[in-house]
Amino acid sequence: MAEPEEQPLPAAAQSGGRSDGGEEAPEGGTAAGPAEPGPPPAGSPGTEEPAGDAKKKIDVLLKAVGDTPIMRTKKWAVERTRTIQGLVDFIKKFLKLMASEQLFIYVNQSFAPSPDQEVGTLYECFGSDGKLVLHYCKTQAWG
Repeated sequence: MAEPEEQPLPAAAQSGGRSDGGEEAPEGGTAAGPAEPGPPPAGSPGTEEPAGDAKKKIDVLLKAVGDTPIMRTKKWAVERTRTIQGLVDFIKKFLKLMASEQLFIYVNQSFAPSPDQEVGTLYECFGSDGKLVLHYCKTQAWG
């Protein structure tokens, strides 16, 4: 079932502000093509070298809390290596918040991860149903 609301985060919103005008060859990459039908290598499946584009990005569901503006697009495909601070910067830019305004991110409605925490690690620990649910708000809500 196709989910029309799922969108990848723009490449320009990533750290460094890329200006090449596109993503990093999501389907037509030459190094490791998306067709790796063989079984994953023994050891840690999908942690070191993810096979295909689906393993490089994680579905993140962003939910507003309190008086924080609601994002029309709630589900985003986020790279595993993106940090929480990068996600906060993207949400602030998307919602057109002032740079001086604070934005808090919460996992499981209970704790705020550190800004340098990678989304992939949070997904491995707290993801469920194939996605990671994060709540965002302008004031402290939990923890």
